[in-house]
Amino acid sequence: MVSEKLPGIVLVDDLRSFVDGRVAHVARTSSAGIAALESYRGRRLDELWLDHDLGEDDTIWPVVEVLERAAFERRPFDVGVVYVHSANPAGAEKVMQALRRWGYHVRSAVGSPHVGYLAGAE
Repeated sequence: MVSEKLPGIVLVDDLRSFVDGRVAHVARTSSAGIAALESYRGRRLDELWLDHDLGEDDTIWPVVEVLERAAFERRPFDVGVVYVHSANPAGAEKVMQALRRWGYHVRSAVGSPHVGYLAGAE
């Protein structure tokens, strides 16, 4: 059995994608984001990109809670950098504060040219 190589990047965003075509695991909901994150348990995740508002009543907070719980249990996810690219400034700041508190390396990517809406995207 050949194991499939996972991309080292996860993007959790309900509408946007990487405009430069980089290979990433894209999750459109918080539950899909948790599943993507869990697929990296015990492996290096180079970049984790988080949007705050994920449509309807969904937000990134369930994903943040999984990251926090893992750090609290002294088994944090091995994430190189968490980029928060949300257009919600207050939400983005709260996410960054929460994750920094648990030792994750977090950067603001608000307005990043790497993430945007693709023409004809679902």
